[in-house]
Amino acid sequence: MHLVVGLGNPGPKYAGNRHNVGFHVLERLADGASFADKHRGRLAKVELAGRPVQLLAPQTFMNLSGESVQKTMAFFSIALDHVIVVHDELDLPFEEVRIKSGGGLAGHNGLRSIAQHCGGPDFVRIRVGIGRPSVGPVDRWVLSDFAAEERARLPDVIERAATMVRAVVEHGAAKAMNDLHAR
Repeated sequence: MHLVVGLGNPGPKYAGNRHNVGFHVLERLADGASFADKHRGRLAKVELAGRPVQLLAPQTFMNLSGESVQKTMAFFSIALDHVIVVHDELDLPFEEVRIKSGGGLAGHNGLRSIAQHCGGPDFVRIRVGIGRPSVGPVDRWVLSDFAAEERARLPDVIERAATMVRAVVEHGAAKAMNDLHAR
């Protein structure tokens, strides 16, 4: 079984923020499945590529996401190499979506929390580009809403990220990267 984690901050105040793009991808993957409040998050069971998958939206705020992920992994006995984390990525331009397996955390506090609570950084990431701000602090940028022009293009970005999650579940990260990054 895989655990797909979408990162974001809970509550309507943050719903449209760049930092919450992981939640948007989970909603797309859920395709109408209902979420229940469990393990300090919102959890739904779905089938992707014919395989059972748990979708988790931690409700602990970004910096403590690992607490919810660790509880869910332990409950379902899911190994770290079967965890896929969907998150915003400052180091990619808006609209670019990439798969990464393990490696550095790029200063992302949600990823750092997961690595600290779950046994290290050896999980798959679906990195959804939000770009860097041209001026102003990064924390304000990630906690700001997408601009109107970006919101118009966001459904395509979310669908690409969802496609990458499905590919990782079905074929593994290495094959998914080879197939999808070559396009």
